Amino acid sequence: MISKILTLFALVTLGCAAQSAPAKSTPHKSAPKPVTSETAIRDVLERQQLDWNRGDTDGFLTGYDKDTVYVGDKITKGLEELRVRYQSHYPTRGSMGRLTFSDLEVHMINSDYAYVIGRWRLERAPQDGGDAGGFYTLLFKRTPRGWKIIVDHTS
Repeated sequence: MISKILTLFALVTLGCAAQSAPAKSTPHKSAPKPVTSETAIRDVLERQQLDWNRGDTDGFLTGYDKDTVYVGDKITKGLEELRVRYQSHYPTRGSMGRLTFSDLEVHMINSDYAYVIGRWRLERAPQDGGDAGGFYTLLFKRTPRGWKIIVDHTS
């Protein structure tokens, strides 16, 4: 299963399977904002950013699927391994810093999968590791628990 997901992810990041997200329509001011897949995915990322900035690693990790694969300085498989990775790399509130996501692009592959490209940035004091940042590509899957990250490639 993981190999199929990684193959799909590779195709998507190469642009072979990507489709542009549908254009947003501007609702009437008094109408509620429609909940689209793109909106739901952006909400996951916004919640992750808020949880991180509160120092809530467990809250941040709710955006991930239990079988997620994280590709960074090494490959991490599963939510529990990812939890250990984040807690060891960011053991203190200071080392977590202030996280911001920017330049988000959400691309729907089909009704159950999407990929997101964006930037991340951590603002931290020098004694806590200094500022850091980079890019990420996320593969999201619609699950019974909502949209979840199943592959995270962060550099």
